[in-house]
Amino acid sequence: MRVLVVEDDEGIAGPLRRGLSRSGYEVELVGTAAAALAAAPADLVLLDLGLPDLDGLEVCRRLRESADTAVIVVTARGEEGDRVAALDEGADDYLVKPFGLAELQARIRAVLRRVHPSGPTVYAAGPVVLDPRTRRVSVRGQEASLTPKEFDILECLIADVGRAVSRQELLTRVWDEHWYGPGRVLDVHMAALRRKLAVDGLIETVYGHGFRLRPSAPGDGD
Repeated sequence: MRVLVVEDDEGIAGPLRRGLSRSGYEVELVGTAAAALAAAPADLVLLDLGLPDLDGLEVCRRLRESADTAVIVVTARGEEGDRVAALDEGADDYLVKPFGLAELQARIRAVLRRVHPSGPTVYAAGPVVLDPRTRRVSVRGQEASLTPKEFDILECLIADVGRAVSRQELLTRVWDEHWYGPGRVLDVHMAALRRKLAVDGLIETVYGHGFRLRPSAPGDGD
């Protein structure tokens, strides 16, 4: 999934590129409106409004005229009039700086689900089924009651089932790129998730790296 970041402040653009790249997105970074229009189309554009050569609202309008590209405005402008103007010009969402990477990624996922509905509507691994639209999880047909963080962890794993996801990637995607809390927080949530799913062997610990969700658990056809 290609994401075009249009931001002239390297102090913001750099962390965005690193955080999104670690989450598996193909990220291209530009700092001007002209470069943004030349680099389009992309699956999604993260667009700052305060660009040096052209107002971001005009860039948004041109992007939506020329291509079927999702646009999330990320800007310091927080007035209602700015939000209304951006949405009227075709923006799919509007996020005011400063913001956390976890919130931005959640908004990206929501926008991409709306704009590219051909993606999977539900994910499944063994007896576990996750529906990202309703944020519901069932195990052998019975709904599992997960906290928001437990759901986000499971979504990260099940969306890329079979791949070992690093601890750092999970912390970045579920919490925030600048998370400095105790490292054991992930282990506490993972233990609770395993207990609630109650499917032995489905979530594997990849020692020295992170965790992996198996396509099926032992005893469920594996």
